[in-house]
Amino acid sequence: MLSPSLEDYLEEIYRFSLSLDIVRVTDLSKKLKVALPSVTKALYKLRDENYINYERYGEIRLTDKGKEFGHYLVRRNHLLQEFLALIGSKCNFTAEAEAMEHYLSKETIQAIDYLVSFIKTNPSWQQAFSDFVKLEVFSNE
Repeated sequence: MLSPSLEDYLEEIYRFSLSLDIVRVTDLSKKLKVALPSVTKALYKLRDENYINYERYGEIRLTDKGKEFGHYLVRRNHLLQEFLALIGSKCNFTAEAEAMEHYLSKETIQAIDYLVSFIKTNPSWQQAFSDFVKLEVFSNE
């Protein structure tokens, strides 16, 4: 099991790999706003867990395990942002999903996924919820 910090590194490596042929330490350092030695230390941990292939000063390449888990991490983040939008949260979706994602169990993520899928395929439920929230806001004023 990866720490929240290592999940962030793997998630960003996966995101970069979708648009770049080569992912470099400097890419991660800039994106995550961390020092180069911190990135290198994290990369060695990810390599030791077989999520990436990496040698010092070299390219970062995801293993099949890294691609699979990286995809899950990006999907989880997107799902949480979508959930926040569906419930009408007035927060910064990106920041809130980032705060939530590392602390929810896979079972809770799965339940949220089912709920989001259900609401998307049953728009009347989303409308009913939206109407309910509006009534609650007005009744609490």
